[in-house]
Amino acid sequence: MKVKVEDAGVTVPKRMLGGADEVEIRSEEGRIVIEPVRSTGADEDSDPVLGLGRDPVSCDAPGASTNHDAYLYGT
Repeated sequence: MKVKVEDAGVTVPKRMLGGADEVEIRSEEGRIVIEPVRSTGADEDSDPVLGLGRDPVSCDAPGASTNHDAYLYGT
């Protein structure tokens, strides 16, 4: 595909971005690289980091989040 470069740059058709919500644009070895960062509809099934803290476990240790070093390392 060829596009004309305007004063503000170029427009990339959304259909070419694979449903991405965000892209990273960089220059690499004389080429312009557009790489999706996040896709529409990303959830904890596709990215487990998004689910962190949603279903915490109970460990019967009062103040575990505040005193985690003491529980883990005995300090």
